[in-house]
This record gives sequence, C-alpha cells and structure tokens, in this order.
Amino acid sequence: MIDNALTGAASPLLGWRILVSRAREQAGALSTGLRALGADVTEIPFIEIRPPRSFKSLDESLKLVAEYEWLILTSVNGVRAMFERMARLNISRRVLAHVSIAAIGPATRAAIEREGLKVAVTPREYVAESVVESLSDKVRGKRVLLCRAKIARDVIPRELRQLGAFLDVVEAYETVIPQSSRVALRALLRDPERRPHVITFASSSTVRNYVALLGIRSGHSKLVEGVLNASIGPVTSDTLRQFELSVDVQAAEYTIPGMLEAIVRRAQERGLPAEPLSVL
Repeated sequence: MIDNALTGAASPLLGWRILVSRAREQAGALSTGLRALGADVTEIPFIEIRPPRSFKSLDESLKLVAEYEWLILTSVNGVRAMFERMARLNISRRVLAHVSIAAIGPATRAAIEREGLKVAVTPREYVAESVVESLSDKVRGKRVLLCRAKIARDVIPRELRQLGAFLDVVEAYETVIPQSSRVALRALLRDPERRPHVITFASSSTVRNYVALLGIRSGHSKLVEGVLNASIGPVTSDTLRQFELSVDVQAAEYTIPGMLEAIVRRAQERGLPAEPLSVL
C-alpha cells in the first residue's frame, strides 16, 4: 500500500506513459496500481510462463515431499505450478503439514497461505542471498527441496549445500521469450504518441528478454534512448547495468507496492520527464 502522504495529489502519475513488462497472468496488480495513480499503462509481456518440458524430477520429489524437512519457494509462479502438479498427482496438501516452508517474499508467502499452509521463514530482503541468510542455522543435515524456474540464479543451492543441507532442486516451470511481443514492443517505442516514459522490470529475466526482443546489444541504442527504467530491486538493477541500461528507479522494498512507491517518488522529486525521443 502506498502512503497517502507520499502520493500527495490524487493522480501523481497523471501524464506518465508506463509500460508493464510482466507476464500476462502477473501484470494485473502493477497495472491496476499504476492506473489508480493516474498513469497511462500499456502491457507488453517480456516473459511467458510455461510448464517444464518434463515433470519427471518434480513428480518424483512431490511423491516423496513428506520426507523433506524444508521446502523453499521463490516465486508465486513456483507456488502455483507446484500445487497444480500436486493436484494432478492427487497428493494432498496435508503431506506438507510437517514440512517447514520458506518463501522469498510477501507475495510468495501469501500464495502459499492461500493454499492453507503456514510459512516458517520469510527473509528481511526478498532476494536469494537473504533466503540463505535466514536459513543458515536451520538446514545443516536437513533434507531440503527447492522448487523454482528452469533458469534461475544458483545462489540458494550453492550456498545451502555449503552449509550442509541435502538439497534437491526441481523445475516447476520455465520462462520463455514471448515472440508475439517483438513487433508490439518495437512499434510502441517508435510511436511518438505512445512511446513510454517508463518501463518496469520485475525480474532479471524481463531485462534479458527485453534486450533479446529488441535485438540490441546495450542501452546505447537509440531505440531505448530517453526511456526511464524502473527496477524492482538490486538483482534486477544489476542485470540492467550489465546491458548498459540505466537504473532510474529502484524499489526500496523489493515488491510491486515498493515499485509503485518508488515511481511515485521519482515523479514527485523530478516531475514528468521530457518526452522520450521519437525513433523513426
């Protein structure tokens, strides 16, 4: 929730054109929040969520899930995918009653709680390093299941194994580049009437896919010149910098509400940016 004192005017983002790049099934909260603040929102997904090519490793772990002592979930997508697969396999949620669950952040925790389960650990900061820190004194000698995307950072498995955990990593879903977004994105950036002032990035994957969709090597391309980039947190910001893209806004709390608040702060401190350059 954004502090009313921070927003000031009823529509602090009036006049701002903002592109939301989240997967279609996840864009709602961010888009709704931005529109409520007065922004003109366009949704073009830079990421698409798909089932893994094989459910073999996931199914094998889920059939034995009661034998694990810890379960780590690092996204809402992972929660959704895992429980959908459990339902398909007729595995009751009750088998998780004695498994301690760690969630990377409040959205993931809320998704788990909607399934009727309790979350034992949510780290102070919603990144992999903080998950490791939160579990550092809890997993030695324990069987741990990490349920995540096919492509993800190796911080959690590497560090927890070094701490003595017996950890299994399973793919619950994979993320791919939505090729249908390629034409829409380039057309938006070339249209002076619709070209966004800000593009939001809620994960490193959205940054990498953005660059791939545009077919550019770095942020020095005229195609993206003058457009502000809003990042959900430091890991995503690091990925933007790897591609020489600016980090103009970064959420203090690494959540969608945190991103909304950071964009409003940017608007209040510096006002509406100059019209992004038209690209022919």
